[in-house]
Amino acid sequence: MINRLFSKQTPMMVGIDVGAHSVKAVLLSQHNGVYKVEAVAVEPMTKGAMSDREIQDIEAVGNVLSKIRKKIPRSVKFAAAAVSGSTVISKIIFMDVSLTDAELESQIEVEADTLIPYPLNEVSLDFEKLDVNEADPSKVNVLLSAARTESIEARVAALDNSGFTAKVVDIESYALSRAAQLCLKQLPDDAHKKVVAMVDIGATMTLLSIMENGKTLYTRDQVFGGDQYTRSILSYYNKSYDEAEQAKVNSDLPPNYTFEVLAPFQTMLLQQVRRGIQMYLTSSGKDTVDYLVLSGGTALIEGIDKLLIDELGIHTVVANPFKAMEVATSVDRDQLNRHSSQLMVASGLALRSFSSWHI
Repeated sequence: MINRLFSKQTPMMVGIDVGAHSVKAVLLSQHNGVYKVEAVAVEPMTKGAMSDREIQDIEAVGNVLSKIRKKIPRSVKFAAAAVSGSTVISKIIFMDVSLTDAELESQIEVEADTLIPYPLNEVSLDFEKLDVNEADPSKVNVLLSAARTESIEARVAALDNSGFTAKVVDIESYALSRAAQLCLKQLPDDAHKKVVAMVDIGATMTLLSIMENGKTLYTRDQVFGGDQYTRSILSYYNKSYDEAEQAKVNSDLPPNYTFEVLAPFQTMLLQQVRRGIQMYLTSSGKDTVDYLVLSGGTALIEGIDKLLIDELGIHTVVANPFKAMEVATSVDRDQLNRHSSQLMVASGLALRSFSSWHI
C-alpha cells in the first residue's frame, strides 16, 4: 500500500526541522498573499539522540520537541517534518500519460521492486504527476519518492510524544526547494527564470536543490557539514566539543586559526559545492548555474558567500527567508535574525500549509 506522505489539503502546520544539533520550528500565516512569521523556536538536540539523520532515541527527541511545543500556539496541533539521508530515494520515472492516479498507484506498486533497492515491506512510497514528457508526449513525468518506514515512524512517534500530530512527512531537499520562493527577492529580478542552486550546510549533511522556473531539477544529499569545522577547532586548540562549538559561534579563536582551521575547511566546503554543481551540469547538459543561495548554520561563517563568488563566479547570497515577511510582535526578532539562514528547511515545511506542491 502506498502511503500518502505528501497530502494535498493541509491545515495550518508548524514546520519542524529535526537536525543533528538542534530542532528548528517555524509557524507561518498568510494574509492577502503576504506571509507572516507567527512563531519561531530553536532548541539544542540531546547528544546521541540523532545519528546520520536518523533518530536513535525517540524519547529524547520527543523531550526536545516538547520544549518546542511550549513555544508554539496551543491552537496549532499539526506539524510537518522531513526525512533525508542515504536511505531516502527520489527519482523521475516515465508512465503512460493516460493513467489515472489509481492506475498509476497500482502500476508503481507492481514495478516498485525494480525501482527501489530496498525490500518493499521496509519502505513507504509516494508519487506525484509532474508534466508531460517533452521528448515523448505519450508519457508523463512522475516524481517517485521513497523512505524507510522506520525513519518516518520514528519522527511521527517523537512528534506524538511531544503533543504534536504529524500531518506531513516530506523530504528535506524538497522542503529546501519550496523555501526558495521566499529568497527570490534577495536575488536579481530575473531569478525566477534562471537556474538557482540552494545549498543548505547543516552540522552533518549538506543539501543541494537546483531549480529553474519554480521547478526542482536536481537534488543531492552530501555527508558534509559544520561538524568538521568544529572538530578541527577541537583538535587544534585542545578544547571540548562544546567549547569548540562556542568558540566557532563567538569567533573567540586565536589569530592564526584563519590559516590553521578556517582556510582548510573553506577549501573542503568549496570542493563539496563545486562537485555538487558539476554533477548537476554533467547530468543535465546545462552550461551554468546562475545564482546560489546559501543556508544552514555554516552559511554564517564570515566570508563564505564571498569565497563562493570569487571561486565559482556565481552570484551568491546568504538566505533570509523572512526578509519580505511581516513578523508577529510575540516573535523575538533578534533570535529570528540570528537563526534566519538555519530556518530554511523549517520554513519550507511550514509552507505546506498554504499550497499543494508537486514536491
